[in-house]
Amino acid sequence: MPVNPIPQREPINELLTGIVSRFDGSFFLSSRALPQADVIVQGEIALRYGIPYLFKPQWSIVPDLVVLDYGETMTGELAWDFLMASSHLFPRSDVLGYRNDGADEMVPLKQLDFDSPYDVFVYRAPGDREPVARLSALIESDGFPERLLRHLPRFPSLDDWLSRG
Repeated sequence: MPVNPIPQREPINELLTGIVSRFDGSFFLSSRALPQADVIVQGEIALRYGIPYLFKPQWSIVPDLVVLDYGETMTGELAWDFLMASSHLFPRSDVLGYRNDGADEMVPLKQLDFDSPYDVFVYRAPGDREPVARLSALIESDGFPERLLRHLPRFPSLDDWLSRG
């Protein structure tokens, strides 16, 4: 019986141009500089999404390879789409990727919390393993990808974020 080779691991990377700023311990993505905040990274960046661990919400994993319990493998957008639509059907399957601290990890799908908000991480380059920041919100969110808009709260200004409640 032929053995399928394990594919090269590939996370989803959304490449975009923006400014990542820090204010009061939180990180923001915007298309323009925020006068009250310190610029951390600007220019072209890569964004990835971390799925939180069940019962350990301080940890999340950025998937780059899914191995189903019957041996099929998926990477990139195909793996992400599978996780979003069908992960509940294969709880014994595994996801490989990098945790939010950059450590290489393999986790059974049943140990991930697909119903909690996902982390949005910023990387300087698509090949990086450790994120520069975990975003808290989008400020002035025009022109950003739809997936990003689904996973981060949006505010017209930093003052609006500060007065959120």
